[in-house]
Amino acid sequence: MFDDTGRHVRRATVVADDGVPLAVHEYGPRDADVTAVFLHGHCMRSQAWSLLREVLESSWRGRVRMVFYDHRGHGNSGHAPASTYTIDQLGRDLDAVIAAVAPTGPLLLIGHSMGGMAALTYARQRPDEIRARLAGIALISTAAGGLAEVGLGKMLRSPAIGAFHVAVRRAPRVAAGSKRVTCLVGGAALRVARTRGRTVDPRVVVVAAAMAAETSVVTMAGFLASFADFDEAGSTAVLAGIPAVVVCGTADLLTPIAHSESLAARLPGSELVRIAGAGHSIIMDRTSEVAAALDALVQRVAAPGRLATTG
Repeated sequence: MFDDTGRHVRRATVVADDGVPLAVHEYGPRDADVTAVFLHGHCMRSQAWSLLREVLESSWRGRVRMVFYDHRGHGNSGHAPASTYTIDQLGRDLDAVIAAVAPTGPLLLIGHSMGGMAALTYARQRPDEIRARLAGIALISTAAGGLAEVGLGKMLRSPAIGAFHVAVRRAPRVAAGSKRVTCLVGGAALRVARTRGRTVDPRVVVVAAAMAAETSVVTMAGFLASFADFDEAGSTAVLAGIPAVVVCGTADLLTPIAHSESLAARLPGSELVRIAGAGHSIIMDRTSEVAAALDALVQRVAAPGRLATTG
């Protein structure tokens, strides 16, 4: 099959541990040296990686198989009870995807925003699998905790967000069947960026808004509640000695760069890549710089003897 850009893609449906179907897309040879699993952010879908995937396909030239999937409640994946919209469940969903489409061989995990949080959660849940198979990890515009302490994340504990959660809980059917809305926090980030005079690529705004508009308010609210108490700082110990790159824009309002600096400090030997002036939608509007960081990670992973001892 082919995607909307004309590239060959293999599509699959993976069933999560609670029966929720997850839509998976694969690019590249199945016998590649390593499989990279990409995890998108809140109110997004695997399409968010499209521009970056095109660049990486050209530079990686079949050396890496790329697996993308939509989180539950996002994109083409199934909806689920609101109680399952947690980062903990996303870690188990990642485990289901890996078991189904990449059960053996070295792995790369590449997570943006909520996707990075899911990867950290998976590391805590499956430490033996991480130590045996993980060849490298990229954590992009994300955090290991403290989301409600700095930046726009402070909104997570605001009365307005609290009222939003109550409204969704009291009328879930109305909320689920209502007109799709733009992601609350993401929309706020774009508005603040504009008022501060920072340039936002119009294409990024259009694509991000379109994906966010397809996300139900039930999904949105469920994960926002999970963010407020998210804490996987201890999970970084499982990643000790594994090649890692931490990437963030200096103008990120949702996961300010202080989060990435803290993450990198917890991962000895990791590379911290600061992209000047970039915001939270870094995988779409600063594609070349993010691709360069991922290229460097793959080069480290492919060092003589490393893949042979992984997987």
